Parts: sequence; structure tokens; C-alpha cells
Amino acid sequence: MRHVQLRAFHNVALHGGFSRAAQAMGLSQPALSDQVRKLEQEYDLLLFDRSHKQVTLTDKGRRLFAITMRLFEAELQAREFLSESRALTAGRLRIIADSAYHLTEVLHRFRARHPKVQILMRSGNSQDVIDALAAYQADIGVLGNMEADPNFSAVKLGATPIIAFARRGFARLPRPPAPLAQLAALPLVLREKGSKTRKKLEDAARAQGISLKPAIEAEGREAVREIVASGAGVGFVSEAEFGHDDRLVRIPIAGPVIPMEETVICLSSRSEVRMIRIFMGMARAAGAA
Repeated sequence: MRHVQLRAFHNVALHGGFSRAAQAMGLSQPALSDQVRKLEQEYDLLLFDRSHKQVTLTDKGRRLFAITMRLFEAELQAREFLSESRALTAGRLRIIADSAYHLTEVLHRFRARHPKVQILMRSGNSQDVIDALAAYQADIGVLGNMEADPNFSAVKLGATPIIAFARRGFARLPRPPAPLAQLAALPLVLREKGSKTRKKLEDAARAQGISLKPAIEAEGREAVREIVASGAGVGFVSEAEFGHDDRLVRIPIAGPVIPMEETVICLSSRSEVRMIRIFMGMARAAGAA
């Protein structure tokens, strides 16, 4: 077994395919495939199922990948420890966020101090955030309220109340502030299951003996916004994320405030990776400001 063979296997598993792994490693696909094949032949193991268009890990492959994740994470931390005095002059930081609103100040600070680090950002609901971090497909996650979990390090950035919103001139526009019971009688446009905003809203409604049934269920905040702007119903969002849209009017919810926090998280096992540690430190400073 050679280190280069393990690294080839690890990157194919990490990137979900030979071509993407070869591109990430700066190798040709045949060269990468050859390293993985030699590893499989030497130990008489099938690590990838190649019978379909998409390459997938076998059971033995998944077990080996769990080991190589720890191995190469430790290698990265050792390398960073040895070069701790150097500035961050390269690399990339992968962020997945259910909303980037609360993250703007942290991003500004990080970019000002480390302008050569490339930031790759994508969106997803809270479950997407958890899954991406656990699969090492992202370094930093941003989501709403999160219960304490030893697998994740978390920093709270702030909280704003959940509000309703509707198209300006909506025929059944309730007079604000509107009780949840009144809003529940309207056609509701709700986020997909897995959204923390939806879960917080449903929990608050359940506590009042109210059932929220979506007329339309849409994936993603922007999809909800556009559907509501068409006049199809009433949506919900944290007040900080409502933004400025002349098509829409905000509707504060009467009764107990339903707070929506934004939290920056990373895997606890990766919290000492230098780039992640620096970003989380800046998030901590921004949350305390």
C-alpha cells in the first residue's frame, strides 16, 4: 500500500467520481484510476461500484473512507501546525448556508484579512448543511437554531423574529400584527421539510393548538418569495431576511415572538483546521459585537 494510492482513493470518494477527483488533484483521469486499481488489486478488494454511470463506494470502500478522512485530516492539521506562522495565502473555504444575511460581516472581515483564500458558497436548508459538513463536502455551515451536539462546534450570530409576508394588495391581506390562527386560514406557501424556519413556525403553531397546512410547498427561500409575490398566498421568513422588495409587505405575527437564530457551525473534529479555526474565531467576535 502506498500513500499515493490511498490519497487517490480518498479523493475519488470525497469528490464522488474519478474525473472530478483528477481535476481537483491536477492529475489525468487514467493516472488516478490506475492508482485506485492497483490498491484494489493488491488487497483483492472492490472499493468502488462501477456498474452504474455514477461511481459509488462499496461497503468496504465506505469503511476505508471513514479511516482516510481521519488520516488526511490529521495530515492537514500537522502541516498547518508546522506552518502556523505563515499567513493564509492560498486555499479555499467551502461554505453552505441556509441564509447568508448574518454572515456578511464575517465574510467581509475574513476577506479583508485573507484576500487570497477563495470562498466557495452554496445554499441549502438546515439538513443540507448538516449533511454537507458530515460528508466533508463543506467546511463551514450556517443554519438557524441548533440544539447542542458534541459532533459540531457552534457560534451564534444573532436572532430576529419570524414574520409573515404577502403580495402588496393581496386580497385577503390581514391587518398586522396578525395572530397565527388568522394566518393559518390563508393559503400558505411554506418551505420544504428540513427547513428550520418551517420547523420553528410549526412548533409555535402546535403550542397554540394550530395546524399549518401548506397550499404550496417550495424548496428554497427565493422560490417562496417569488410564489408569494405572484399572489398565490402568504409566506414566512425571519425579519432580517425579508430585505427590500416593493412587491411585498411584511406582516408581524401577534403573540409570542418566534425567534430565528443564525448559527455558524463546523465539525468538532475539524475545528482545529487552521482556516476553519480562523473563520470560527471571526464569527465568535462578530457575534459578541
